[in-house]
Amino acid sequence: MKLILASQSPRRRELLTLAGFTFTVLPANIDETRRAGEAPDAYVQRLALEKARAIAKLHPEATVLGADTTVVLDGEALEKPLDLNDARRMLLALSNRAHEVHTGIAVVSPTETHTHIETTRVVFSAIHQAELETYVASGDPLDKAGAYGIQGYASRWIPRIEGDYFNVVGLPVAATVKLLTRTSLLEFE
Repeated sequence: MKLILASQSPRRRELLTLAGFTFTVLPANIDETRRAGEAPDAYVQRLALEKARAIAKLHPEATVLGADTTVVLDGEALEKPLDLNDARRMLLALSNRAHEVHTGIAVVSPTETHTHIETTRVVFSAIHQAELETYVASGDPLDKAGAYGIQGYASRWIPRIEGDYFNVVGLPVAATVKLLTRTSLLEFE
């Protein structure tokens, strides 16, 4: 059965490839506006499911994987920054604090739908001003929830996590494999 990743994230694409999957990438074009009062974990779960369903309608014979990630600090969702100043604001808020990363994943097959939310707690050390300016000036924070990627420059500020590392990168691989196994896309002897 054909697997489609309904996401344009290069990190998700890389993680699925490294995990040994063969798949097609077809990003879903959906409205990603957060609803009034919608909790961050419910938000990422809804978006993951909407992305998977949108592509499944176009390819009903395939198994479709949708995912969405957000960073949450004190109940506030820190999505992708609007600009460099917004990235700076987010990183300063994360400095010397712990926060959560939620990723919603959804697998839609011709016969089944399965969803999961993965949460990882991430601890940041203090971010020094010179490091902050170097990172923000690189432009790297602009396409990442919470304005950082754990796998790059920002790793210098993360002494500890509790949970799935790959969830923070953008796709909890073990949980994804578990969902794909439930849809019979993967069969193990």
